[in-house]
Amino acid sequence: MFSSENRLVRVFDLAYECLRQKINSGRIKIENEASLQLQFASILKSVGELFEVEQGEHFSIELEKPFSLEGQLFGKSGSEKAKIDIYFYYTNAATKIRQSCAVELKFFKKKNQREPNNRYDVFADLHNLEQYGPISDLCFMVVATDHSHYVSWPEYSKDTEDFDFRDGRTYTSGTVVTYRTTKPYGKPITLYGSYDFNWDKVSQGFHFLRIPVIPHKRQ
Repeated sequence: MFSSENRLVRVFDLAYECLRQKINSGRIKIENEASLQLQFASILKSVGELFEVEQGEHFSIELEKPFSLEGQLFGKSGSEKAKIDIYFYYTNAATKIRQSCAVELKFFKKKNQREPNNRYDVFADLHNLEQYGPISDLCFMVVATDHSHYVSWPEYSKDTEDFDFRDGRTYTSGTVVTYRTTKPYGKPITLYGSYDFNWDKVSQGFHFLRIPVIPHKRQ
């Protein structure tokens, strides 16, 4: 029998690999973040239902799931409310136990360059994911891009170099990352977790970054 976390990871990883390979083989076309969200949700639903193993167990998936946390301001919304890109879970009808996972997505195309704000938004999403502990056992961040700027760019501006998730880079828990421009795009961000950024790179097509996140459990 699967442990709750193990099964969530297996479902996510299999769906992630299918998504990545289908996009880069041309089997499915992605033009924006919304289409990435829909395609990934469709694959997750298929995989998730295959892993329904217990009697009375049901797999569910939601898009743009509302979430609020009193006293916590979310960086993306600037309020106590957030929307989770993809939220999937197993519910056992007899025990009422739920095993759940939240996913945030980012999709950056070279022709739609929006720098350096895109890099800030990835850290803002990681911060959001860390706050989903009340409803999530596990979380993932997924970034897809056809632009080497996020993957292997030689050097960033000193004003925004804190927001760095290039291949092989790391983030250490408690480090404050700050915009140092005259008019910052957003407030400084501090994350609970430590993260290693290891891209699934391709010679042509879309590079993908998968980041597992353990949500913070408030006392």
